[in-house]
Amino acid sequence: MRNIKFYFLSILFVTVGAFAQQNQNEKRVPQEGHTNNNKFKQLYEEFSTPNMFRSASGAPGPAYYQQQADYKMDIVLDDEKAILSGKETITYTNNSPETLNYLWVQLDQNVRAKDSKSPLIETSSVSPVQQASSFAKNHLAETFDGGFNIESVTDTNGKPLEHMINRTMMRVEVPKALKTGDQFSFNIKWWYNINDHVKDGGRSGYEYFPEDGNRTYVIAQFYPRMAVYNDVEGWQNSQFWGRDEFALPFGNFEVNITVPADHILDATGKLTNRKEVFSKEMMKRYEKAKKSYDEPVLIVTQEEAERAEKSRSKKTKTWKMYAENVRDFGFATSRKYIWDMMAVKLGDRDVMAVSMYAKEGNPLWEQWSTKAVASTLKTYSRMTFDYPYHKAISVHAQRQGMEYPMICWNYGRPDKDGNYSDRIKYGMISVIIHEVGHNFFPMIVNSDERQWTWMDEGLNTFAQYVAEQDFGKWYPSALSEGQTTYPSRRGPAAKIVNYMGGDQNYIAPIMTKGLNTYQFGNNAYGKPGTALNILRETVMGEELFDYAFREYANRWKFKHPTPEDFFRTMEDASAFDLDWFWRGWFYTTDYVDIGIKSVKKFHVTSKPNKEGAKIAERFSIDPKSLIYYVEEGSEEFTEDMKSSGNLQDEIPTLKEYVMDNFTPQERAKIEQPKYFYEVTFDKPGGLVMPIIVEFTYADGTTKTEKYPAQIWRLNDKEVSKVIASGKEIVKITVDPKMQTADVDTSNNSWPREVQQSEFDAFKNKAKN
Repeated sequence: MRNIKFYFLSILFVTVGAFAQQNQNEKRVPQEGHTNNNKFKQLYEEFSTPNMFRSASGAPGPAYYQQQADYKMDIVLDDEKAILSGKETITYTNNSPETLNYLWVQLDQNVRAKDSKSPLIETSSVSPVQQASSFAKNHLAETFDGGFNIESVTDTNGKPLEHMINRTMMRVEVPKALKTGDQFSFNIKWWYNINDHVKDGGRSGYEYFPEDGNRTYVIAQFYPRMAVYNDVEGWQNSQFWGRDEFALPFGNFEVNITVPADHILDATGKLTNRKEVFSKEMMKRYEKAKKSYDEPVLIVTQEEAERAEKSRSKKTKTWKMYAENVRDFGFATSRKYIWDMMAVKLGDRDVMAVSMYAKEGNPLWEQWSTKAVASTLKTYSRMTFDYPYHKAISVHAQRQGMEYPMICWNYGRPDKDGNYSDRIKYGMISVIIHEVGHNFFPMIVNSDERQWTWMDEGLNTFAQYVAEQDFGKWYPSALSEGQTTYPSRRGPAAKIVNYMGGDQNYIAPIMTKGLNTYQFGNNAYGKPGTALNILRETVMGEELFDYAFREYANRWKFKHPTPEDFFRTMEDASAFDLDWFWRGWFYTTDYVDIGIKSVKKFHVTSKPNKEGAKIAERFSIDPKSLIYYVEEGSEEFTEDMKSSGNLQDEIPTLKEYVMDNFTPQERAKIEQPKYFYEVTFDKPGGLVMPIIVEFTYADGTTKTEKYPAQIWRLNDKEVSKVIASGKEIVKITVDPKMQTADVDTSNNSWPREVQQSEFDAFKNKAKN
């Protein structure tokens, strides 16, 4: 129990403060009221009301449902003409409580149709100079026609179905309304010209190699695909303009792909006729790869691939794939591909890490691609759930970084002599980690990429940073000389500072549709990825964050989460109220800027000062029973006071006075403070964040204190803390390790440090 007098003093000072406030209020003129703009108010206005489909905890509700779309496809690649054609049967199951009168199908290839509207929404201007190739492409070349040619849409009996095409969406009328539980099957026959993705862009297509006259194909969005229908938006039939990616339902895929007989191919799903398409030697190597956990095994060697480059088989070969519970399908094929594999142990299962690459990717790809795949699967499985599919494939593509279930395309190529820079090496490893990671977000935790780009790109960028750091630990030989950790481009707080402190006219909140953001990379990848890293390392701590993050991933694997489901789950599983964090980082473009406004040093004395004497007299308190603070440098801070009545001379008396209800043993453990400081922190930036403070003492030691973000709850501009210390403080630094993305560090130190100008910094850098 505390001393009664000491308790009374505490009440006294609160009372004095309240009395002064009351006097102030009496003098005020009534002002107009305002709405609740407190940074810590709950997100009830922004969030939708929980219901039977999505619960308040962030978990799927008892009435949650999702649709299913199953595909059977026969695909033919015409390598000479670069044409892809196909016939598909879609079986759609309506699991919703709604009755559906029509179905929406995505025709994403129509973004490259001759009459596509996508180029018309992009602004352009004349620059003083332009490369000849760009000038020819923009003004002289004939527009490439890569849109779908839909030859027929029929029911299973071959009867035509009424349908309407609106750019990248096709509405198919069903003869009979689909009630809950009903299935409907229909056929689509189509073809399109494959684009050169190196010259013309796009997420899929071919790359042409004039040296040997071959193409490598990375093929996706190649078939008419069902759109998502859910409890949040009904049909997700937003048009595809080229940037925002896809919203797709899960289903089973049975796909037969016919290509030239001298091609090799890999794709989403299990290869069901391996013995028909593999040679005996390839089968032996494959069996060996299934038992190799340390080094990849070549299924097709570079020597064999170079021989195949010279061949031109007139025969064809059909590769049969079957995939269960996937949201999409992609494949890669060429006679140029080298192919390697290794096994990865995940829980009690083995998963194959796979790479396909042309010789132009070596030696870089043979060294690191498959190991990057394996490392990524380990980290992401630790952070979420064990990877559920049987393989993950990395395919070399010159200008690509794109993902599909079990397969992805990745860039990174040495020069013609096989030389490459650190930038190329780390860029390749990072893009492989990122795209393989997309198997988890959004291929399994299946968010709506068309609406919420950050939910797959941002979450994945965060997990990518963790995976990159793991890769550097597990494969230190990949690090360059002098490098001790993997040089991640995104993740650490300091790397987002320039963006967040930039021109507000060209910054949009994270919670903006990806198509409509100013700086897509920073908005959809960098800022949300960094925000989650800060949340993990600075706000919540790794243990709490990781538990909640795994809970979200497991709740929503093979389902369709929304941002609210993520936000609510992170709070539900951690007992952390994070509404202030989501609002600041995701709903606004506020930035972090926390500084030290002032530091006052006080001495404690039993000698009454003027203000203290007035208080004692007003409340009829014995002045000798009070302890007084006197600011160093003030009028009352005299030599006489420093030498008499100072705390240092009265330690036994004061210690007995405030601690006379502690035992002698307890008193001995309590450090007697000698120095008292009032530190006032201000917040020029709009974001509330924890205040991380490092105190440096006269003896050279340091101590770090972290004040939770809630310290700002009653004052959004400035807050003060009284520091009682047994040692003299000579320096105070806010955010010493740059953990909060503070955009202006010039106000982060006391005494104030002289900031070097940009010119001097440049001059010193050049000098060194």
